[in-house]
Amino acid sequence: MLEKEITLDNIDQRDFYGPGSANLDEIVTLSPKVKVIARGSTIKVLGDQGEVERFERRLHGLVDYYLKYHHISREVVRQAFGRNADGGGNGHSGSSYAKDGITLPFPAEEVILFGVGGNVIRAKSKNQQKLVEKAQDHDLLFAIGPAGSGKTYTAIALAVRALKEKQVRRIILTRPAVEAGEKLGFLPGDVKEKLDPYLQPLYDALGDMVPGAQLAKYLEEGTVQIAPLAFMRGRTLDNAFVILDEAQNTTLSQIKMFLTRMGPSAKFIVTGDLTQIDLPRVSDSGLQRALGLLSRVKGIATVNFDEGDIIRHRLVKDIVNAFSRNADGD
Repeated sequence: MLEKEITLDNIDQRDFYGPGSANLDEIVTLSPKVKVIARGSTIKVLGDQGEVERFERRLHGLVDYYLKYHHISREVVRQAFGRNADGGGNGHSGSSYAKDGITLPFPAEEVILFGVGGNVIRAKSKNQQKLVEKAQDHDLLFAIGPAGSGKTYTAIALAVRALKEKQVRRIILTRPAVEAGEKLGFLPGDVKEKLDPYLQPLYDALGDMVPGAQLAKYLEEGTVQIAPLAFMRGRTLDNAFVILDEAQNTTLSQIKMFLTRMGPSAKFIVTGDLTQIDLPRVSDSGLQRALGLLSRVKGIATVNFDEGDIIRHRLVKDIVNAFSRNADGD
């Protein structure tokens, strides 16, 4: 009989064990050949040597999975501790992929994080995946492409992952408050109420990735900040993941102001669609000029999204193509 203690380091045990210890109960149920006793961050396991080692191997695989994705569920536990958990390997068969003894319906490298309710947030197109890869090696990226291609959503997912993994201390999301056929001054309410409609898409994306109560706390504490571009002036943005959305509606001086806010430990992603410029003159857009000026600066990457990346309703791709064929359709 072997007795071994396993310490769960760097883990929120309440999250790992699940609501009402549902995940822990599932681990115990699926491990009938050993006795499992959990006290805080320590799990004691007793049984024959081979069974204890098998349990430890499976538990470490589950812990590795949790540390990478910041999420587990009873289904993931069943895959990690189920009958075939030791025979999956790291290859794939058909549309199933094995990772750390756990089967996923898609390649593990596509997963960015698990969102609200365990919803999988992943790179769904070649250029979304390219943005994920470029973000690992570049502190400043431009993501350029049409509506619905997932450039902003993917960027926000990367920011949330960086925050969860404590690579940054805060997330800052900003947009220029440019009137797209509507008069800002005539909207009801105070300044915040006038500006919030411009920022709502950013709130929507965050709402998919961070539970409501946690997001409210982040916003109250300033861990997550969502503000118009004008509010960035005079600041140094450091230890932060910063996203400028709708950058096609900045002037050259505005985008220069934004980019020069970058602190030594910051990561910036700039997103924009050069076919949707809402400034009085298309030539006023600073994004296109900035792309040209910075094209040869080492350490800056650009990912160009296209119609093939569009993941909204199937008609959106046809709409984008129709407008692209007609230069007067903007």
